[in-house]
This record gives sequence, structure tokens and C-alpha cells, in this order.
Amino acid sequence: MKKVAIAGAGMSAFGRRTGAGLRALSMEALDATFRSARGLGFADVERIYVGNAIAGTVVQQTMIKGQVIFRNHPLGEVPLINVENACASSGSAFLLAVEAVASGCVEVALALGVEQMSHTDRTRPFHALRGSTDIDDIGEETPGTEATNSILMEYYAGVARSYLADYGASPEDFARVAVKNRNHAMHNPLAFMRNPQTIEDVLAARMIADPLTLPMCSPITDGAAAVLVCSEERARTLDVPMVVIRACQNASGARNRPVFDSANRAFEWAGLGAKDCDLFELHDAAAPAELTQYADIGLCEAGQGHLLLRDGVTAAGGRYPVNLSGGLLSRGHPLGATGCAQLHEIVTQLRGEAGERQVDNARIAMAVNGGGWLDNSYALTITTILERL
Repeated sequence: MKKVAIAGAGMSAFGRRTGAGLRALSMEALDATFRSARGLGFADVERIYVGNAIAGTVVQQTMIKGQVIFRNHPLGEVPLINVENACASSGSAFLLAVEAVASGCVEVALALGVEQMSHTDRTRPFHALRGSTDIDDIGEETPGTEATNSILMEYYAGVARSYLADYGASPEDFARVAVKNRNHAMHNPLAFMRNPQTIEDVLAARMIADPLTLPMCSPITDGAAAVLVCSEERARTLDVPMVVIRACQNASGARNRPVFDSANRAFEWAGLGAKDCDLFELHDAAAPAELTQYADIGLCEAGQGHLLLRDGVTAAGGRYPVNLSGGLLSRGHPLGATGCAQLHEIVTQLRGEAGERQVDNARIAMAVNGGGWLDNSYALTITTILERL
């Protein structure tokens, strides 16, 4: 198999961008990606994978999302595959792009993730999110029902209550996650929510699903992100820092521990562990998810995640900084774009281009992109490890 490298990565600004549309959001990310891929152009791309989760419900674009996005664009003639895999749609698109290059089928492939979640009908994204779990379990909605919250937050609230009961943590620990990630987002010009907040602010905010308040839950967000991959041999001809893919592995939730499974497959593939990494992007769709993932990937024992947080280990300047982009809680979580947005952050860090949030001498980084919800965990997870050579 060929070794695979990152030629470029880019993303749009994330935020509430009602009416922007999949095409406009995607073009912002695409332009940024090719600006960062010095030496590659549209004509070099041989395969495109487009990740999207809920456009069928929110903007009623189904079946040919990618083809519509690239209609009347030079890339519209490139073979394209649409990928729907819940919140891990673009992480899955990236995995497929990596495998296409590694197999030798193509030399250059593009992974794009995009989501338009906000809409003038504010119930649409919440209706769509019901499809991220088993409808046979929760039942179809009665026509005319108004959805006002994400069903996923109910599940995360259950995780939060169990964590509090089992490990002696407090709601303040979940608030600390939100505060930490907002502090990071303040230095990310593409992040959605950048205003500072305190633990007191977070605890006093509107309750979404006990014990989770609004800032402990990822917001409805619009945006796009893309990653351009190529063979390592081709990358050496480009005017870009050499960032290679050490591992990209997925797992399903059949054993109720997909984060653990995908991370350990990635570690085995890469020949290293979490403590060899210099920074992390974890799937903090709700605050307790970040704390549980610390243990799932091996930074601590089960139930000790809040202790790492309290000691500042996972904050900027700590030994294992997590979600320097602001994470899903503050960068935003446009479902289909999140996986590639995580990769954009770690590529930016490994290239030394992250500005005020830059990790000194960053060499190895890891991203965990979860998707959907089954049996008290994600339905699937994609774990990626990148290295700056």
C-alpha cells in the first residue's frame, strides 16, 4: 500500500448561516483547501467523497448532494461518492479518500464535509437528529409534532448522570469543559462561539437535559471543511509541510465501546499510543463526552477524566491539550463537516500555522470523530493520527 499525506486542508467560517446553502459553504472550504495545497489544482483531483448527514431533512436535498454542490464547477466532472454516516460523515469521507490513495487507485483525492443545520423552520434540525438513533426504539414522530431539542442531548445527559454517580465528579466539571473549549475558540477566527464564559455562566444557563445546560451542548451550526490527500511521493513535490497519515481506523458500536476500539486499532496501526500525541481533537458534542473519551483513548483510567481537566492537563499549555479549535462546543458542530474540521485543526497545528493557539513543536496529533447513538455509545467512530515529518 502507498503511504498517504495531507496536501491541504481548509474550512469555512462556522456559525448560524441560515440560507447560505450547501454549495456556498462548500466553496468557502474548497477555496481555503486549495490555497493551502500549494502545487495542486482542481485538475489533479481524481476522486471526491462528500460527507453530509441531514440535508435531506433540513434543506430537502437528497441523493446527489455532492453532484449538486459541484454543478458548474471544474470538479463537477470528477467521480464522486456521497457519504452519509451521521456526525462522522466527513470523517468517513476522509477515510475513504485515504484508502483510495493508499490502494493506488488514485493519486489525489478530496474529502469534503458540509452541513446546513439552521433553517427558518427551527424544528427541522431537531427532527433530523432523531434519525441518528434507532427509530424502531424511539418511534416515528406524529405528524405536526414540534421538536425543540436534540434527542442526542437526552442520551448525553444520561452519560453525564452516570459519570456523576460513579466517579465523584460534579456539574462544575462539565462546566469546566465548556469554559476550556471556549477559551480555546477565542483564538480561532473560524469558530462559531468566541465570547468568554465562566463556570458560573455555564451553570446558570438554561437547562437542556439535566444536568446539561446550554453551553455544555454543541450548538446548531452551519459550515464546511475539506481535506485534500495524496500519495507521500506526490506530496514531496509540493510546497507544503509534510504531514502524513499514520493511521485512520473506524469501529462500530456493536461492543458498546467504539471510541476505545477505533483508537486502539489506530494505535496498533501507527505503532504508538495517546501519550505520544502532542494534541487532540475529541468529539465533545456534549461536555461529558470529552471527559469519557480521555479514558477511552488511554490518557487516564476510567472516571479520572475530570481530574485531568481540573489539573489543566488538557487545556492550552497543558501536557495533552484537547480541542484547541474550540471543539464542537465552541467551534460548532455542523454534523457532516465536523470530521474534516477536526482534521483541519490538527493539520494547521502540525504545519505551525495556528497562531495564538499554536502548540510548540507539535509533531503528532489525533482526532476522534463519533457518529450517531446506539446502546449508550456512538454508533461508529473514526480515529485518525497524523504526523509532521
